Amino acid sequence: MVSKTFDKETMLDLTVNMVPLVIILFFVVGFTLFNPFGFESLTSGLQYGIMIGSFVLLAVLTYLSGKAIAGSEKTDTVYLPGQATVPGAQPIHSEHEDTTAELEESTDAETVESAEGSA
Repeated sequence: MVSKTFDKETMLDLTVNMVPLVIILFFVVGFTLFNPFGFESLTSGLQYGIMIGSFVLLAVLTYLSGKAIAGSEKTDTVYLPGQATVPGAQPIHSEHEDTTAELEESTDAETVESAEGSA
């Protein structure tokens, strides 16, 4: 199975940064097409410099955050959301299917033993 860097979960985490990127892009395009304040080299240059600079910096930050999130999910222990500080919380591993299968087998064996004991 091929592993992508930005999977569905990582993209959901990065949505927080993508919304401002879309807003900044909207204003850059809007002020370029419909220039309501006229064009002056100093003020328009500062305006576009601030907007484009913040767009580029936020895009770089979003990319680095995505790489960090994806890297930490592969190397560190992963818990369910909100469970990292809960005492006795079980981590989620890549062998999740194997663990689930083992738990189902042990539950089935315990059910059979308890049924035999009560009969």
